Amino acid sequence: EIDAPRAGHRRAPLRANRRALAAPRNSPAMAQRDQNRRVGDAVFSKVEKINSELFSLTYGAIVTQLLKDYEAADATSAQLEKMGYNIGIRLVDEFLAKAQINSCQSFAETADVIAKIGFKMFLGVAAEVVSTSATEFSLQLESNPLAEFVELPEQYSRLAYSNLLCGVLRGALEMVQMRVECTLTKDTLWGDDVTEIKVVLKEMMEEEYQDDDD
Repeated sequence: EIDAPRAGHRRAPLRANRRALAAPRNSPAMAQRDQNRRVGDAVFSKVEKINSELFSLTYGAIVTQLLKDYEAADATSAQLEKMGYNIGIRLVDEFLAKAQINSCQSFAETADVIAKIGFKMFLGVAAEVVSTSATEFSLQLESNPLAEFVELPEQYSRLAYSNLLCGVLRGALEMVQMRVECTLTKDTLWGDDVTEIKVVLKEMMEEEYQDDDD
């Protein structure tokens, strides 16, 4: 079971490393795409793997149960995003510990780290970064392991089936002091050529510290 940490609680380990994923406000952009790709491949080669078909079918069973519980595509999409958020706030420590990345110098570089290292580490596929700016980017997946063997029935044709990924991104980035809005804008299950997630930076959050005695 994956639960969100208690309000106001911050775990001490890796607190400093969490700043590595955050984009400093006044630093010049530094492209490290090739390096990120190599790091992603190296980290992926070391992580424990599960059968991709089993992974897809297990996720499909979760979505099916949520549809039975909530009986509507919109409500199910929202629950998938919430599940992803709870996963994201837990995954960020593992990501930073294994990736050993340097500080990102821009939001665009943060995007590339997520696409080439984060997605590769946890999904086994790298994403492509498109439409970048100082405050937003989009990630595209030509192959989406979550959606393998899936066809949406007509009554759920607009279900955001992969909305879990939006929640994971939102949760992980919030833990490195970036409040973002993530939206599934394209999906192969909707007839698009790729799965696309748009990420918009809303706020750079101040890190909160809590005394041990509180």
